[in-house]
Amino acid sequence: MGNAMVGTASVPQPIVSNEWVAASWTEYVALLESGVPQDARCYFDTDWMRVEMSPLGALHGRENSIVSTLVVLYATLKGLRMVELTNTTFRKTGLQDAQPDIAFYVGQGFDLPPRDNQPIDVLTHGAPQLVIEIASTTLNDDLGKKRLLYERLGSTEYWVVDVQAAQVIAFEIADRRSGQVDESRVLPGLAMSTLEMALERSQHEDDATITRWLLELFSHNTEEG
Repeated sequence: MGNAMVGTASVPQPIVSNEWVAASWTEYVALLESGVPQDARCYFDTDWMRVEMSPLGALHGRENSIVSTLVVLYATLKGLRMVELTNTTFRKTGLQDAQPDIAFYVGQGFDLPPRDNQPIDVLTHGAPQLVIEIASTTLNDDLGKKRLLYERLGSTEYWVVDVQAAQVIAFEIADRRSGQVDESRVLPGLAMSTLEMALERSQHEDDATITRWLLELFSHNTEEG
């Protein structure tokens, strides 16, 4: 994509899209207030900002839906308390701003987020326990600097879904550090291999067929447990 020009004195240089650019929080907020495109995704982490303006096609959108359906279905059948948020901004003012593809508050220790269109204040409401990025064109960044961003934001678990390889790279976060895991801690008992099987099925099966398969699989596992 081309550069997004910012018509404000506080941000004198063009803002390059799809790259991390050195900027203060004041410059970042000025960019947001200048009117970035509605479909842009914006991130900030300790004096660096990123504006993503890559087109999102059917591959990204469909895999996003498959992952969302799987998490909601699993949490429902396991009796877990959960709230899902899509393309929502989570903010630590002056420090971090993130807009993951999907985010989930899971468990008993959270309040329902406010019903408005303001960024969710993480210092007031806490960070979502699970954040997910669907990587169709941003894999290296999702595994790199965004992983550090979510460590500092305070989430408990971070998944990167590589849609090209039908692979899920999951990280558990503790003490502002992350390590790769094969099974979710936020959704106990959910193996990343199950999500990968669902992604593989999406290459030749419709969503209703995949959902029925997941329902049968999760119901069977719940009965055994």
